[in-house]
Amino acid sequence: MGLEHTGSGGDRATTSPGPESAPGHARPWVQGWQRLLLGSGMMVFPALTAVAVGGTVSGAAATAGYAVVVAFCACYVLLALAFGYGRRGWIAPLVAAMTALFVAALPFAHEDAFFLATVVVSVVAILWRRHAVRVVAAGALAALVVPWAVRPWHTGPGGFQALALLFTSLTCGAFAEIASTNEALFTARAEVARLASEAERNRIARDLHDLLGHSLTAITVKSRVAQRLAGKDLDQAVAEMAAVETLSRQALSDVRAAVTGYREVTLAGELARGRELLRAAGVVADLPTAADAVAPRERELFGWVVREGITNVVRHARADRCSVLLTAGSVEIRDDGTGAAPGLPGGAGAPGGRGGAVGGKGLTGLRERVAAAGGTVEAGPLDPRGWRLLVTVPPGGPDPGRETP
Repeated sequence: MGLEHTGSGGDRATTSPGPESAPGHARPWVQGWQRLLLGSGMMVFPALTAVAVGGTVSGAAATAGYAVVVAFCACYVLLALAFGYGRRGWIAPLVAAMTALFVAALPFAHEDAFFLATVVVSVVAILWRRHAVRVVAAGALAALVVPWAVRPWHTGPGGFQALALLFTSLTCGAFAEIASTNEALFTARAEVARLASEAERNRIARDLHDLLGHSLTAITVKSRVAQRLAGKDLDQAVAEMAAVETLSRQALSDVRAAVTGYREVTLAGELARGRELLRAAGVVADLPTAADAVAPRERELFGWVVREGITNVVRHARADRCSVLLTAGSVEIRDDGTGAAPGLPGGAGAPGGRGGAVGGKGLTGLRERVAAAGGTVEAGPLDPRGWRLLVTVPPGGPDPGRETP
């Protein structure tokens, strides 16, 4: 029949559709041949009861006994359909009707009527787990005691019927538990896939911000330089526009790399690009010429820090000088600017000043990268003016190239 439960203490069949399921939208488990085979196999018990009716009574009594068994089978089929099509309101009345038909079959099949009880108890053990132990125990005990207590039947305890009831209900309960666990596993896999997809979207959004923010800032600055030089030094203006073309091509390549998940940021490369960007923006660059002081495993992360920090200096600082200090486990970017973030009042030291720019999307992505490496980010104004961004990573932390989501 393929009935399944919610788990210990539950009163529902989780792998069957709930009451909100529309008719005709049966879950895939209903259509599985394994469940169909198990459900059809339960019809053996009404057949055994029907055989017992023919051997116990005859004539009109036998006809009445057969009618009871047929009605029981009809209720069982309706119960299976109720599960398959989400008719949860039918379940309890059908189980109650099957219980009444079992009692009605006792005068006609005697102890063999407990084969019908086997079906009822198995259904109850699957659907209402909190009552399963009591119901199974009561059914097995009744199968033993009732045939012995009713003297006119001339029979002893129904040991075979009690064993059939006990082991069948246990088998159905175990099958339902496995099916419920499988469905929970499928649900968990779907959730993992959803979270992975969401993490990938966040990674792409962060990388695009970091990559394009730097590249487009450089393109904007160089385009303005070319405009200013157009009437004075045409050759230099052409050189600046050639640099714009190079930056555009690099940005396109970076976007493709970010989308496919294979991007490479190097500290040495970012220092070189940052020096060129600061020069184009008219900012004196005090940057290291080499990245040898930084541990190899931290160089990619520090490359992202340099990219984000210098981009913010060019965009918002209105600075005259920018410096980058490197150690084996830290990178610090300082400027002497007074500029505020677009749309924010005040300078570097004012409330709501350039910290709003650094604390926006760029620093959010940067904090994620640094947190993945076990490091910390400090950002704030300098006295009397300027801004400081400091990233520190403990020795031997996770490899940012691997851990960054």
